[in-house]
Amino acid sequence: MDEAAGPGLRERLGRSLFARVAGPSGPENRARIHDTPGPRWFGPDRPVRRVHGDASMFVGGLRALLLQSLHPLAMAAVAGHSGFRGDPWGRLQRTSTFLAVTTFGTADHAREAVDRVRAVHEGVRGFSSSGEPYHAADPHLLCWVHIAEVDSFLRAHQRYGARPLDGAGCDGYIHDMATVARALGVPDPPHDRAELAARIAAYRPELRATREALDAARFILLRPPLPWPARPPYAVLAANAVSTLPPWARAPLRLPRAPGVEEICVRPAGKALTRTIRWAMTRPPTSAEG
Repeated sequence: MDEAAGPGLRERLGRSLFARVAGPSGPENRARIHDTPGPRWFGPDRPVRRVHGDASMFVGGLRALLLQSLHPLAMAAVAGHSGFRGDPWGRLQRTSTFLAVTTFGTADHAREAVDRVRAVHEGVRGFSSSGEPYHAADPHLLCWVHIAEVDSFLRAHQRYGARPLDGAGCDGYIHDMATVARALGVPDPPHDRAELAARIAAYRPELRATREALDAARFILLRPPLPWPARPPYAVLAANAVSTLPPWARAPLRLPRAPGVEEICVRPAGKALTRTIRWAMTRPPTSAEG
């Protein structure tokens, strides 16, 4: 974006986006995360910081929700306990805060955030619509949620990120995220691209689109709780999230591919929008900084 657009526009747009993603406690949480002294789980040069600090996470987050929904038991837990319909923004804000704390916060704060999530998971139990029992603390379900997120965040970053990672960086990101996964209760998370691909392939026989998954996809893609002026840019993010899904995930969710349209229209629009989001949410340099 051209700075001639004005610092006022940039500040207003950035403030609005941050409020949506971080919630009313966003400024307080941001100060606590970034300004508290102490050791971190990840140093400033780690790939996880580059990925999670980029606007491509808007696309990656939507993709992760769609992909995760394909596991019937994970989707049953979400449908029964997460409140994603009644309070979707609250869920987004809690997730974004958890990612920010574990990525950028102190090791003590990261551990506290993980402990809170684990306590919530312990209480999330029930039965799917087909009568199968689920428990959110089940390491097998935790691993599926983890690998769906890692795959989604990384793929979105590689396509829409400001500075895509090289091969070693991609493996480094997966390795970084394994630290968080183990803390959450995943005993053997993948550590590189080969392990991640193998793990996703191993879950595929369990995946299917239940009624809850199809309802969630329609809610996410077609009925987002947004004011009408915000819906066109959201639709661009959603279309790009869908475009990054593999055919085996799109088909059961009834998300057809439009050959040519995605390459010519959807992807360029997604890149332009993520650049705009990045511009709005990045603090401009001061005169002293040049």
